[in-house]
Amino acid sequence: MKFKGIMLMVVMSMVMIFTAACGNNSGNNGGEASGEVSGEVLMDGSSTVFPIMEAVAEEYAAVQPDVKVSVGVSGSGGGFEKFAAGETDMSNASRPIKEEEKAALEEAGIEFTEFEVAKDGLSIVVNSENDWVDQLTIDDLKKIWLGEATMWSDVNPEWPEEEIKLFSPGTDSGTYDYFNEVVLEDEQMVKEATLSEDDNVLVSGVTGSKNGMAFFGYAYYLENKDSLNVVPIVNGEGEAVEPTPETIQDGSYEPLSRPLFTYVKHSAVKDNPAVYDFAKYTLENAGEMAEAVGYVALPEEKYTEAKEKLNEIAGK
Repeated sequence: MKFKGIMLMVVMSMVMIFTAACGNNSGNNGGEASGEVSGEVLMDGSSTVFPIMEAVAEEYAAVQPDVKVSVGVSGSGGGFEKFAAGETDMSNASRPIKEEEKAALEEAGIEFTEFEVAKDGLSIVVNSENDWVDQLTIDDLKKIWLGEATMWSDVNPEWPEEEIKLFSPGTDSGTYDYFNEVVLEDEQMVKEATLSEDDNVLVSGVTGSKNGMAFFGYAYYLENKDSLNVVPIVNGEGEAVEPTPETIQDGSYEPLSRPLFTYVKHSAVKDNPAVYDFAKYTLENAGEMAEAVGYVALPEEKYTEAKEKLNEIAGK
């Protein structure tokens, strides 16, 4: 009986050890299932998309502290140059990729996929003391930025006879490209405009000049709306419309509503777990982060479709 009692205690101890081990293994599997990874993710590109990706990266750092995410800001064009040179895993853009940029990536043997992450309303802003510009047409904008109208009175005789000071994103910016295509129709912007890849420089230029005017992403306007006036733009229906989340989403703020993108390198997604995990996290949270920094989220099904596409690329 004593021997049987000892054996029973041994068996019970073994059961307890086995059960504890199973529990521990379950906990470990839970950690793996949560996708704990380490490594580095490199991205560059649009200053317009930057606030979204910066917000995503900050939130992601709390979830995956062992992954270092670097978000550069060299403009959409500069970002694609680094992407084609193999310097980055992801490239952010405020316009679709150009044919020559696709060709450069193909020549480099880099396969990629485009993911839309949010929508933006390219915002035309003037100084807060400017109380005369109540609306502008696309034709007005074209005349101003081509140098055909240099004084406010050239646009409207009732406006001041004072010279307009122009501040524009730099030529590597997707915002510049979008404005150049939609407004200027690929004609040469006036040389007197001050150009910068840093949208904060443009904000400072307009706030520092009563006759200043600039254009940049909606988020930068919202961030500085207390010191800037946004200009309503006459759309195709003849209505003067301000950029708001509603008018950007429903398309009534046209033709200055536009999509925002990130481009992901296939080999990075397949070979670097950190890149896949961050890209997945981005698509899961881009809508919320876009709205947090002043842009407009896509319908949820668009993000779901994008995640499915990402999983296909990763072979998951």
